Amino acid sequence: MHSHKDNLQVLFEDNHLIIVNKRAGDIVQGDKTQDKPLSDVVKEYIKEKYNKPGNVFLGVVHRLDRPTSGIIIFARTSKALERLNKMLRDREVQKTYWAVVKSSPKKEDGTLINYLKKNPKNNKSSVFQKPIDGSKKAILHYRAIKKLDNYCLLEIDLETGRHHQIRAQLSFSGMPIKGDLKYGFARSNKDGSIHLHARKIEFIHPVNKNKINIEAPVPQDVIWKACL
Repeated sequence: MHSHKDNLQVLFEDNHLIIVNKRAGDIVQGDKTQDKPLSDVVKEYIKEKYNKPGNVFLGVVHRLDRPTSGIIIFARTSKALERLNKMLRDREVQKTYWAVVKSSPKKEDGTLINYLKKNPKNNKSSVFQKPIDGSKKAILHYRAIKKLDNYCLLEIDLETGRHHQIRAQLSFSGMPIKGDLKYGFARSNKDGSIHLHARKIEFIHPVNKNKINIEAPVPQDVIWKACL
């Protein structure tokens, strides 16, 4: 398994938080695959670095889909976890994503408003124009920030955080994300990743109230490099 702490890219850490740059393919929390989750890797890192005996507390604040890369915040104390959970619910954490999509949008920037319904059987969200039974409203804002030869780089701000929201909404709008077979891109990426990256995060530190502003380097790959 490639999730080892030598490969861990820590973007920020203090007594309350640790923020890392997740690689595509890492799972954030344990699931039925038995693959080692990122949360365990981070715990080992903390245990070793700070020479901590016994169990290390690490709270999972939010997740990213397995094929997605980028910023993940973990809480190192229960106080920080509780406050961050509330901040996320109150939308006080500003997350910005980058997505490489197949075709350029008709408008340079815009807002997508749809209704998403999650199907647990195939772990996929269906997109609707109008509310249906069991659907949730999904809102995102995008702007095209770079045209590549066959692709376009979008910067995305989420107003809601639904299951597979960016993947499903962009696909529904005719802009599937590169490598995302599940949502209609023609070919997978060799490494199983998709070109969706949690690029930036901004929030007020839950304990010391400093402003935190973090940017995650993009994965080492030709298309991502062309985006810079």
